[in-house]
Amino acid sequence: MKKFGPVSLLLLMFAFAAPAAAQPAALNMTEQARPKAPAVLPLREQARLRDAWLKERLDTVVPMIMREQGVDMWVLVAREYFEEPVIATMLDAESMHARRRTILVFFDPGGGKPVERFTVSRYGLGGLFAPAWEPEKQRDQWKRLAEIIAERDPKRIAINSSALTAFADGMTLSQYAEFTEALPRKYRSRVESNQTLAVRWLETRTPAEMAVYPSIVRLAHSIIAEAFSDAVIRPGKTTAADVVWWMRERVSRLGLKAWFQPSVAIIRQGAAEMIEGDALIRPGDMLWTDFGITYLGLNTDTQHLGYVLKRGERDVPAGLKAGLAANNRVRDALTSSFRAGDSGNAILARARAKAIAEGLKPSIYSHPIGFHGHGAGPAIGFWDNQEADPRGADMVRPNTAWSIELAAKLRVPEWGGQEVEFRSEDDAYFDGTSVRYLDGRQDRYHIIRGR
Repeated sequence: MKKFGPVSLLLLMFAFAAPAAAQPAALNMTEQARPKAPAVLPLREQARLRDAWLKERLDTVVPMIMREQGVDMWVLVAREYFEEPVIATMLDAESMHARRRTILVFFDPGGGKPVERFTVSRYGLGGLFAPAWEPEKQRDQWKRLAEIIAERDPKRIAINSSALTAFADGMTLSQYAEFTEALPRKYRSRVESNQTLAVRWLETRTPAEMAVYPSIVRLAHSIIAEAFSDAVIRPGKTTAADVVWWMRERVSRLGLKAWFQPSVAIIRQGAAEMIEGDALIRPGDMLWTDFGITYLGLNTDTQHLGYVLKRGERDVPAGLKAGLAANNRVRDALTSSFRAGDSGNAILARARAKAIAEGLKPSIYSHPIGFHGHGAGPAIGFWDNQEADPRGADMVRPNTAWSIELAAKLRVPEWGGQEVEFRSEDDAYFDGTSVRYLDGRQDRYHIIRGR
């Protein structure tokens, strides 16, 4: 029987209370047309759940990635209101910001012993990091850090510094100067930049998180489904901007945050570009949205399509349906191309070759997702660069979440042969073998009947 880690009863109750269809399921599962929104937890329960996740991550993910990298000490430094990306995700639910200067230290003593973790500050951090500084005995915070390092004599001291990714570039120049100045000379040469630790911490999803992540995505899908419905859109009276601000208001009323301003655009027969802003939505319009929420510290990122029926129409025109189907064939080409250990660039090239061989016109620009909407880890293409890119050079690893984001172009007979770009984005999980959509992928339009 599978054993659960140290996850709270609350976590398990919430996970099993989620709709069955919201759990990770078969590859390419279909999204529900009008999904019911899961309830948003009260703040105290959210805090308990997030702290349970954090403790489990600190107990399991940190030792794993430090040992992968052969690093025996990891030092992270942030200042109040200027939290670096990693420390920001290591603060307990009641710590809104770093205190003054927050220094976190992880030390692996080896021999199978637990990784020590403490904060060089007067106070602990949510019971997760033990305090390791008494200013009455040592007034200088940096010197106390140097004492801790000398006491443990680490061979490799990792810091977060990277020219390639902001997620691993948390050590500022002034703090690096003060840190190294305080160190005994023999330890200065042991300090190294290690961007992989930061990326691995941020990109790795745990079983506890993944038990709930599908319900977070379901919540986002429910908001989109309502936005692209007769409950919100009245053709000839509702504008694209009206729908954008309805979504913002809906998210706010739920006590959540949109991590970027939602986009809603009209794709109209005869129009060369997408139409946004105060333009009225009309019968016969195809609608597109890009929408993401943050809940329980995790993010969603979704692009869906809708259609406004014309008078006398009972369904979406066949040419538009074919465009969405072409898009999903590109998604199949991409998700079937994931290989653990391959670079994002290699997966991009393989997926494009498959799609083009099928006669499709793909544009692939997928990215990791998790603690950040555009998350840490390798990119798989960019909308403005379909070739190899330094940001896609790192390997794709198991236990990571992804926004499968891409587009396909197809000519629509009902629109006089106009070439239309069909965009999509749905969130998924890569377990090292296959990619599974967290709450399905769109294979049918949201329909506005205008009645």
